[in-house]
Amino acid sequence: MEKEFEDLLSEELKLQEAVDKEHVHHMNITFVEARRLASEYQKEAEKCIATTETCEVGRERVVVLLAKENKLTSVWERRARQAGWQGE
Repeated sequence: MEKEFEDLLSEELKLQEAVDKEHVHHMNITFVEARRLASEYQKEAEKCIATTETCEVGRERVVVLLAKENKLTSVWERRARQAGWQGE
């Protein structure tokens, strides 16, 4: 009876060890996949940041050009009015 109990206990421990190994293996796979996805998301975020910065630089340049264009338009409109143009 005692031998049978030892065998059952030994078998139970082996099964538990196998379950633990499988669990650790699954956790390792999950961890590697999570790191891979995090790396992908980081790369995508960096692309978005770079694109946003490029757009912001372009927007700032356009704001400056628009201000210059508005000044030039104002100068020409003033000259046209001085020359008799009635406008809209």
